[in-house]
Amino acid sequence: MSSTKSENDLLNPRTTTYEFMGPFGALLVTLGVPIMSYLLYFGCSESAGACPPSYVLSPSLLAAHVQESVTSEQWWAGLWDTEAALIYLAWYAFCVVAWVILPGDWIEGVTMRNGQKKKYKINAFSTFLLALGITSGYIIRYGPESFTFLYDKWLGFLTASLIMSVVQGVAVYAGSFRKGALLALGGNSGNLIYDFFIGRELNPSIGSFDIKSFNELRPGLILWVLIDISMVCVQAVRRGGWENVTWSMWLVLAFQGFYVTDGLYNEPAIFTTMDITTDGFGFMLAVGDLTWVPFVYSLQARYLVFRPVELDLASTIGIVAVNALGYWIFRSANGEKNDFRNGKNPKNLKYFTTEKGSKLLTSGWWGRSRHPNYFGDLIMALAWSLPTGFETPITYFYVTYFIVLLIHRQRRDDENCETKYGKDWGKYRQLVPYRIIPYVY
Repeated sequence: MSSTKSENDLLNPRTTTYEFMGPFGALLVTLGVPIMSYLLYFGCSESAGACPPSYVLSPSLLAAHVQESVTSEQWWAGLWDTEAALIYLAWYAFCVVAWVILPGDWIEGVTMRNGQKKKYKINAFSTFLLALGITSGYIIRYGPESFTFLYDKWLGFLTASLIMSVVQGVAVYAGSFRKGALLALGGNSGNLIYDFFIGRELNPSIGSFDIKSFNELRPGLILWVLIDISMVCVQAVRRGGWENVTWSMWLVLAFQGFYVTDGLYNEPAIFTTMDITTDGFGFMLAVGDLTWVPFVYSLQARYLVFRPVELDLASTIGIVAVNALGYWIFRSANGEKNDFRNGKNPKNLKYFTTEKGSKLLTSGWWGRSRHPNYFGDLIMALAWSLPTGFETPITYFYVTYFIVLLIHRQRRDDENCETKYGKDWGKYRQLVPYRIIPYVY
């Protein structure tokens, strides 16, 4: 018995360092993400009358409005919509069924601490195409007015996704205490709040169904595009036809739709990312995948429903160029990294070999900064907000949030690499001094 316990302790050591300022910070984010998701609706929506509404500029009026809302039973009841909840549940079930029945290759992930490799089914792109096909057929048959319900029942869908996130967070946390579970090195602190948030188990699964990678690519990402399509439909109905949908709305749909398409098409690349190889699956990833991505990232499209922005040809071309630049950097950098990890080096890039035998790229995009893919991501994030104009800063929330997120990820990556490579990491940093933006940061 003691021998078994000792082996388990070696495989799943106790977490001794915290992220997010520990349990207190984890609690703040656990509460803050749902609150912010609602605030971005109530602070920038048609029902609010403006983006932001005028009372936000007056502390006394804002306090009075908040007090009036949270003390009203009608306000709380308005957060729930049974029909929206059932549709959301059906959507999640559709994604699961598609994972089961659609064909797809099975690939192995990286070797885990227990010496095993998980197998993942690759059919996220097929699921996406099926969802788009059904949606397109439905809209063609019944008209754009038939697909406005995602906008009309926004709060209900948002609440349903949050409930699903909480349920999954609780379920995987409870399941992580079963015998033989491989825990995340960063999620075994023994503190309930922190471990629930950060994710205690590395890869919670039901048989061969990996919950983490499934959530990462399917229900939230694909729903994001369907929400954008729904916003286009609302604008088409209100403005009298598809031909009257603004270029700004089409650009947002095209940019974000292409981004999601690219991610799903290149599904195997995700299995070498930190989310899959290192992070546990808890409430943080659940609410990020299921709520934050589809309902916050689509803010620009939702804004353009009630604040249409007309772009001239020069502005349209300029915004397209910004997005193309970001995508070129993002895809080129990831291509170099993926080729190198797979033992290929078609560009004959230079690299630094550590004492442990690991090889780190020091030329190409990875010689310009340690995270050039983040740089491309940030440029694309800006391009997604530019179609909304400059009437409000709220539609640029995504860019601001993304800067904070990527800097946090970069610093966490640096800490992990310093632990992994020791003094070699210092030598590498001298060769590649810039973190994200070449010659700037």
